[in-house]
Amino acid sequence: MKTMSLRGRDFLAETDFSREEIESVLAVAERLKQERAMGIYHDNILRSKTLFMLFYNQSLRTRNSFEAGMTQLGGHAHFLDPNKIYTPALEGKEVAYSTERVSDVARVLSRMGEAIAIRCYGDPVEWEYGGATALLREFAKWADIPVLNMEDDIYHPFQGLADMLTVKENFGGFKGVNFTMSWAYSPSVHKPRAVPQSAILYATMLGMNVTLARPPEMELDPAIIAQCQEYAAASSGSFRITEDFADGIAGAHAVYPKAWCPTAIFKPPVGEDDPQKSQEIFDKYQSWKCTEELMDTAAHDAIYMHCLPADRAYEVSNYVMDKTEGPGWKSVIFDEAENRLHVQKAVMSLVM
Repeated sequence: MKTMSLRGRDFLAETDFSREEIESVLAVAERLKQERAMGIYHDNILRSKTLFMLFYNQSLRTRNSFEAGMTQLGGHAHFLDPNKIYTPALEGKEVAYSTERVSDVARVLSRMGEAIAIRCYGDPVEWEYGGATALLREFAKWADIPVLNMEDDIYHPFQGLADMLTVKENFGGFKGVNFTMSWAYSPSVHKPRAVPQSAILYATMLGMNVTLARPPEMELDPAIIAQCQEYAAASSGSFRITEDFADGIAGAHAVYPKAWCPTAIFKPPVGEDDPQKSQEIFDKYQSWKCTEELMDTAAHDAIYMHCLPADRAYEVSNYVMDKTEGPGWKSVIFDEAENRLHVQKAVMSLVM
């Protein structure tokens, strides 16, 4: 690992960082995880420092992994519910007596702590694709302290880091690993694109052989696809798209089936603001479910991955989710969830 300083940097999107920087973050995460297991504590790293966590959306793993991470590093995480404060809003979207301009909130919090972490996607920005990303970028513009993206409508960089650490732990690295990010059926269409987009960005950046499996109506952001193609070429990996679920899983080492919304759900000009059409598209592909039979076509030592929460019996069978040991392929979803803690501690240690 090359020693480098990331102090003061925002962590909004993986595309803001080089491969070398991302590999350094993963190396720090590995070290913190190993030392924690050895009983070596790190409560001097961020002693007496404060992380403000602003959640426009609900959370289990993200909130608790950030709070636990700050505790383990010696600091404190403040949970901020936008409905219990004056909701931070972009200029022109303020509502008298109920909102406060982002520029003001960012500058106030900058005087009181060392970083601001934000989760925002979907309903809070009325499914305007890129609206949440713009909100986070506005916070970063005005804040004098790092702004961390706990998931927006384009990127989920911390989940992606946890995914990559999990792959590395199981296969020793990334070269030659066949990584499949696949759509899977869910009854709910309200599923942002951030997880699959961050997964394929990191996987191509780090040189894996990446397959994106999805129905024709479930295309991802064209700019993200173009970036993946560039990363794959630069890293000597590969990137392909298939519209065949079984084809995507066959021979894969890492199998990551998860629902995400079709373009139709977004507001114009990206989409049509049509949840009914989106539901009709979803319902055409109820057979896209990860089963034991499909996992048997993957590599012998394959891992089943999911960011959680998974829609059991829809996206995936219970057997696949719960097979965490034994011969052959296995589920690593709880290792993956734990790794959120370690990668977030690594980033906070480096930027705060």
